[in-house]
Amino acid sequence: MTRILVTTTSFQDTPGEHHELLAKEGYEVIGERGPLSEERMLELVGNLDGLLCGDDAITAEVIDKALPRLKVIAKYGIGIDKIDVEHASSRGIPVTFCPGVNHTTVAEHTFALLLAVVRKLITEVDITRQGGWERLTGREIMGKTIAIAGLGRIGKEVAIRAKAFGMQVKAFDLYWDEEFAKTNEITRCDSLDEVLSDADVISLHVNLTDETRNMLNAEKIAKLKEGAIVLNCARGELVDSAAMVAALESGKLGGYGADVLDQEPPPADHPLLNAPNTVITPHIGSRTFESVQRQAGMAVRNLIHVMKGEQPLAQANDVPIPAQSN
Repeated sequence: MTRILVTTTSFQDTPGEHHELLAKEGYEVIGERGPLSEERMLELVGNLDGLLCGDDAITAEVIDKALPRLKVIAKYGIGIDKIDVEHASSRGIPVTFCPGVNHTTVAEHTFALLLAVVRKLITEVDITRQGGWERLTGREIMGKTIAIAGLGRIGKEVAIRAKAFGMQVKAFDLYWDEEFAKTNEITRCDSLDEVLSDADVISLHVNLTDETRNMLNAEKIAKLKEGAIVLNCARGELVDSAAMVAALESGKLGGYGADVLDQEPPPADHPLLNAPNTVITPHIGSRTFESVQRQAGMAVRNLIHVMKGEQPLAQANDVPIPAQSN
């Protein structure tokens, strides 16, 4: 029987067609609560035909141990930085992913974080819940400038919502959509330094690569506007955590709203969890019923297509799909 490992918790916890699609194929489904470490992945692979994964560590070692049985790595979501795609390609393993399924949800969550930071909502809720009635003074976002690093699908949705709030928008992206920018009155910046300068809010929406890792380090943070707020619904590793904590504690930055951390789940003593003016959520930016069902449905269809020798809906590497064996 074909055996499929499913690790994403939102996939497993959310009802929808994706469960029926898997059941219809008659696969044996092994469920684990990810994200899984390399050590745990090495314990599981070897007798699996497919991986339907989230942010699990799918390293070269994991891929090699999974062979020769492994046929496909189906990413649930967009980010593939936890998968050694280059090694998978060298071993002839298709890697699929799910672009275009969570941009609305993540953009909405970005603004949930922003509003929570500027209006001190978490602090106020905690005080009120404990019987207090302390009315702190927040800030408006209307008229403020938001700088978007990465004007892809999610960045564009953030820009649209920022304009609706009356914000000024500037952005930086290597692949500039001039028509979108013109329609939505977005100022183009030619470098990361330019987009970061003089912004009241900075929102990160870039992929994690060797070039973007720690893109907001102490040097870059020092160039930000006093009291600026940073939002991160992309990857925790884009930010140097120690530098971010130092900037928050000194008052250089006015707040940090993030849905991601450089360690997930984080240790209890992770410095950002108790830094001032922070709102940290447990990587739930794409976790809505609507988004989960879109992602899960696409991930399952990608997996099924490859298992049948058919082209998936979206593939992250240039590997021919092996014909179905009879």
